[in-house]
Amino acid sequence: MEQGSLYTAELMQPIKMGSYPAEDVTFLLKEISGLMEETNTEDREELIQAGTHYSEMLPVEYQPSAEYISLFHQALQTTARKVALASGVVAESILARKGKEIMLASLARAGTPIGVLIRRYLRQIHQLDTPHYSISIIRGKGIDENALRYILEHHPGKGIQFVDGWTGKGAITSVLHESISRFNQKFHTRLDADLAVLADPGHCVQTFGTREDFLIPSACLNSTVSGLISRTVHRDDLIAAGEFHGAKFYREWADEDVSNLFVNTISAHFADIADEAKAKAAELISHEDDHVPTWKGMRDIGRIQQELQIDDVNLIKPGVGETTRVLLRRVPWKILVDSVENPNLAHIIMLAEDRGVLVEERSDMSYSCCGIIRTMGGENQ
Repeated sequence: MEQGSLYTAELMQPIKMGSYPAEDVTFLLKEISGLMEETNTEDREELIQAGTHYSEMLPVEYQPSAEYISLFHQALQTTARKVALASGVVAESILARKGKEIMLASLARAGTPIGVLIRRYLRQIHQLDTPHYSISIIRGKGIDENALRYILEHHPGKGIQFVDGWTGKGAITSVLHESISRFNQKFHTRLDADLAVLADPGHCVQTFGTREDFLIPSACLNSTVSGLISRTVHRDDLIAAGEFHGAKFYREWADEDVSNLFVNTISAHFADIADEAKAKAAELISHEDDHVPTWKGMRDIGRIQQELQIDDVNLIKPGVGETTRVLLRRVPWKILVDSVENPNLAHIIMLAEDRGVLVEERSDMSYSCCGIIRTMGGENQ
């Protein structure tokens, strides 16, 4: 590593952001609260489809009904052990592959609660005080290089493990690989672009807890389950050359915040699932050749794109997590589900009913569900 090339420019320093305890995560983000307003969903969708980059706007955050919040709490209780096991499997896999001298870099914001869980597992089960940072990655723009440089400067000699919640089509996986390849060339580093996720229904990554497309309850909500942080922003008039990508900190929603409830509920199961997680991780690693990424999900998406005559593949968002996002902050056309009776999809059925969105059953997908975004001014309205 050539120190001069990495550390010559002045980098900004992180500030305390978010509602997690400081030891759980450091957000390498510039707070932009008060510097930009949210754009309503319909206007934002029209702007995105007309060419404005999604990272240059913030959506108005969906305010869920009491019934929907009740569904989140019910889902959390039902799935807590399963999410804990997937977190443990990922943590054990990371340890086995990379050893103890690692740092976690979760991809804001869906990856943040998962990074917190993995860090807590490593501390609780292995007594490791693993540094955990949350950093921005943006489709079409790449990873926040200033955040990476900050991490490397403050933890020389440690490896980085990237963390996210789940995979959909694998778009962020691809962006991560491209970004890290560029970063390594630019700064003469040897970072590993491996992405660890709890659920990999798209078959896009090597390090995963499961490939089942199941409900991770943090997908049900936005900032109120992710440390009160908005999705990340990159706009030239807001972010200077040496600064981190931006985000809002929604302090005003503290009373609705369930970020710590989510991680506390799941981490309470770690002692119970640790032996099972170790055994499952060992089995996955011993049969790695059977679990190499095949990008199987993209083949399904290609077929759906052709059948529904959708020009832009970015309008198709597969998997429970991505479909939930479509319903929370995009303008949906229809939702495809494997079964309306699937218990993983209760919140999606509720959201679709709330927004008047058509739900169709389809049994030939790798995913439990798939959200299709409406073409603004187009035929699928």
